[in-house]
Amino acid sequence: MLKLIFDKISAFALLVFLSPVFIVLMILIRRRLGSPVFFTQVRPGLYAKPFRMVKFRTMTNAKDASGNLLPNEQRMTKFGNFLRSSSLDEIPELWNVLKGEMSLVGPRPLLMDYVSLYSSEQAKRMNVRPGITGWAQVNGRNAISWEQKFALDIWYVNNRSFLLDIKILWKTLLKVVKREGIQNSKDVFMPRFTGTPKSES
Repeated sequence: MLKLIFDKISAFALLVFLSPVFIVLMILIRRRLGSPVFFTQVRPGLYAKPFRMVKFRTMTNAKDASGNLLPNEQRMTKFGNFLRSSSLDEIPELWNVLKGEMSLVGPRPLLMDYVSLYSSEQAKRMNVRPGITGWAQVNGRNAISWEQKFALDIWYVNNRSFLLDIKILWKTLLKVVKREGIQNSKDVFMPRFTGTPKSES
């Protein structure tokens, strides 16, 4: 209960404090990337309950001659890459936190398609609300494998506490300010998770 109250109060305060940044980003995204300004997608929440996560868009709507969207890598611009690497694209997720669908700290909400691919151990990451940042994000982000990410997520689930959340939030702030772990645009996208071989699960 303490975590939920802390999350909602913090999300509201951050939304108010960051409102000028929010407005500026909306204008820049509209001009540089097009509309809509927001990207929404259904993701698995607590106990895999679906919810609609909202982020700032980071890619254009560029299409090929047949009218099909180009691959993600080709639709990513320098501006979009900056939004992702700086985590500014995730500011709207504070709305999800305010609604109680997400937490400030927790395993990142991945694609719905992945839920059926989790091992019983990996599925434990859904025993808590997904977060804007998490233990895996401050210990490697996209530079580590899916299996390493899941192991870090499960460690968090098994050892979570209010003090650990504060530690993760502080480490997240330091990484954003110091621009640690910033990736090249070619490394922004993780390969799709296709399941862990039984020998590794």
